[in-house]
Amino acid sequence: MTDEDLMRRALFHAGRAAGATTPNPLVGAVVVSSDGVIVGQGRHPRAGDPHAEVLALDEAGDRARGGTLFVTLEPCCHHGRTPPCTERIIESGVARVVVAMVDPNPVVHGRGIADLRAAGIQVDVGLLEAEARRLNRPFVTVQTRGRPEVIIKAATSADGRIAARPGERTAISSPESARRTQRLRALVDAVAVGSGTVLADDPLLTSRDMVRSRPLARVVFDRRLRTPPGARLFSTLGEGPVIILTTNATLAREPARARALQEAGATLSGGGDDIERAIRALVAFEISSVLVEGGALVHRALLDADLVDTAHIIVAPERLGAGGVLLFGTGEIGIGGLTPRSIERVGPDTWMEFDVHGDR
Repeated sequence: MTDEDLMRRALFHAGRAAGATTPNPLVGAVVVSSDGVIVGQGRHPRAGDPHAEVLALDEAGDRARGGTLFVTLEPCCHHGRTPPCTERIIESGVARVVVAMVDPNPVVHGRGIADLRAAGIQVDVGLLEAEARRLNRPFVTVQTRGRPEVIIKAATSADGRIAARPGERTAISSPESARRTQRLRALVDAVAVGSGTVLADDPLLTSRDMVRSRPLARVVFDRRLRTPPGARLFSTLGEGPVIILTTNATLAREPARARALQEAGATLSGGGDDIERAIRALVAFEISSVLVEGGALVHRALLDADLVDTAHIIVAPERLGAGGVLLFGTGEIGIGGLTPRSIERVGPDTWMEFDVHGDR
C-alpha cells in the first residue's frame, strides 16, 4: 500500500466518528510496522476519550517500533482532557510520522510537529491535506473564524418559492429528500430556524430514524421572543437543548416572556443584536456546526453577512405561483452565481450542494 492509501484509511477511520467528537476534531490514525504491515488503527470516538494516535499505538504495541504512524491531524502536545499524544508517540519508538494537516488550534499549531522532530522522528506534513481539512471543516471554522460552520438548507419550488403564502406551512420536498435531511441533521451539532418558522410550522427539529451519540441542539433566532412556550420543540428536550438567541434589550424588556420560556425548558442567550454575534455565541454551547433550515429572512441575513459555508438547495418540480414566498427573498435558485459542488436527483427533486467559502 502507498502512503496515500494508508492516509485514506486513516481518513476513513476519522470519518466514522462524524457528529460525535465536538468540540474536538475528527481524527484517524494507522500504524504500519517497519516491514510494511498495518499493526494498529484507531479513531477519536468523542471528547474526553483517548485520541486516535494513542488507540492505534496501543493496538500496535511493540510492533510500532521503527514503523510509521499516519494521522489525519497534527498530534496534540498539551494537557487537555487527555495527556499529550506527542509523548505517547515518542515513547512508541516509531521512526516516522505522516500528518495530513497542521492543527489550526493555536495551542498546538506546529508545536506538536516540532516536538516530534526534536525527538528525532521524521515528520512529513501535507499528504491529502485538502481531504483532511474538508473532513474537519467545523473544527477548522471554530479555530480560525471563532464561529461554527454554517450550513443552510432550503426546499424550493421550480419557480423559486418556499411557501405558498407568508406564514403558511407548505410541504415542498419529497419523502426521499426528507430522509436525506435527517442524515444531514445526524451529522451536525445543532439545527436552527427563525421564530417565524416556529410560528408557522411548529417543528420538532429532531434527528429521526438516525443514531446520534450526542444530543442535537435546536436553535431559534428570536430577537423579539415570539417563540410560544407551548411549542413542540419543548416536548423533545430529551433529544437535546433548545437555545433561543435573542438580545439583552429584549430580555430586559420582556421578563415575563423570558421567564415563561425558561420554565418551558429553553436556554436563553442574549447579545444576539446582529446575526454574526448570535452565531458566534453558539461556540460557548460546544456547537461547531449548525444546519439552518429556515426561514427566508434568516437565510438572507446569513448570506448578506457572509456567514454561510455550505448551502443545500432542494428544487421540487412543482410551481407555487406568484403569491409564494421567495427563496432567500429573491427567488433566485442558486448562491451568488456559484457553480454547485454537486447536483443529484433525490426522488423527484434536484438536490444541489454549494461550497460558499470553499475548502479551508
